[in-house]
Amino acid sequence: MRLWRHTLGSGPELVLVHGWGMNSAVWAPLLEDLAPRFRITLLELPGHGDSGYDSSRPDLEAWTAACLAAAPARAHWLGWSLGGQIAQLAALQRPGRVDRLVLLASTPRFVQGDGWPHAMSENTLRQFAATLRRNHRQTLARFLALQVQGDESARETLRLLRRELAARPEPDDLALEHGLELLLTTDLRPRLAQLRRPSLWLLGQRDTLTPAAVAPELEALAIPHSRIRVIDGGAHALFLSHPAATLAQLVPFLEGRDE
Repeated sequence: MRLWRHTLGSGPELVLVHGWGMNSAVWAPLLEDLAPRFRITLLELPGHGDSGYDSSRPDLEAWTAACLAAAPARAHWLGWSLGGQIAQLAALQRPGRVDRLVLLASTPRFVQGDGWPHAMSENTLRQFAATLRRNHRQTLARFLALQVQGDESARETLRLLRRELAARPEPDDLALEHGLELLLTTDLRPRLAQLRRPSLWLLGQRDTLTPAAVAPELEALAIPHSRIRVIDGGAHALFLSHPAATLAQLVPFLEGRDE
């Protein structure tokens, strides 16, 4: 799969990977502050935005390989939600390609399971998958609303999400279905003890999809060189609703000033 990419700014390399159903335009609120500090590579996930899609390769490994192929030889990686799971796998599979890792509203497992209660209900997400096959646009609209649920500035954040999503081509229908299946089935927990790159896990205090209450479970995974921080008032799209608070955490981490 050949992915769309765009580069801007100057400085150390930084790869940005968006979440399911979204596109690279969602990063707009962060770019003005990040571009003077980093050379940014914006990627669009397989079948999202202007990226092509090979429906015969729907697994997380193939999506991650496509992102690695489009990324610089070595860079910091910042991933949101599903994009964060891809960034986690990239760092696990190719640690020499990843310097530091920032996971925004992203965990190793998106749905609830044994020992993992603070996540989205699997039944709820399967209902989404069923309705997605009937009406992609309506399901995507519902998912957008879920991403701002609990946000102290939910209306404005939802407006931003809708505006940024409309700025790029609509995602491929099969890519949406396969991406939702990735959220249902991915579980990277058993592998995270092998993560050797410094990682920053940023959670939104009011996030209903990846709740901040998951923090103790993340800590229990004993991820080496990891930090977990919570953005007060933020929901799933915390970097849209709280860009200043998000930048205040991620920039010192990426620059190695948080030691």
